[in-house]
Amino acid sequence: MNGIYSKKGDNMETELFGGQKIFKSSQRIETYGTMDELNSILGVVASDLKHNDIKDEILEIQNHLHIICAEIANPDEKKEGIVKEDYVTYLEKLCDKHTQELEPLKKFILPGGTAAGATLHFARTVARRAEREIVRLSTMSTVNPEILKYINRLADLLFIFSRLVNKREGKPETSPKY
Repeated sequence: MNGIYSKKGDNMETELFGGQKIFKSSQRIETYGTMDELNSILGVVASDLKHNDIKDEILEIQNHLHIICAEIANPDEKKEGIVKEDYVTYLEKLCDKHTQELEPLKKFILPGGTAAGATLHFARTVARRAEREIVRLSTMSTVNPEILKYINRLADLLFIFSRLVNKREGKPETSPKY
């Protein structure tokens, strides 16, 4: 990649894999744009995270998200999905592993705590938005079902990560007052 700008997108369109032009406001672009936003937020978290195990896991997740964006950007509905069940299984194993370090939840908690914990909560909400965007896209086009499963599990894992980071850094959880 030489220059960062091509001027091809100056007329409200962008190109997908295979050269197909599509409006930048299309659901496909909205979906992988939200996934890219999520990936960027995880980069912010990892940039200053004190817990190398979680940092390494986030880096792996960022790689997965990059691959998911590439798959969503490819409009070829006949293609075989790149994202497989083992991506989902990876997240499930992390959820199970890290949940063992946490106390069971007895009530709702407010997003917050440390900067990393709060940003992981923010990432969780963007993952849930990405999940809704994927569902919207799937009503218009074929979407690999493993992608939706992956994002669903990822939102769960990000909640676990936020609790875990806050616990490791001595920040108590805050419950809403009703």
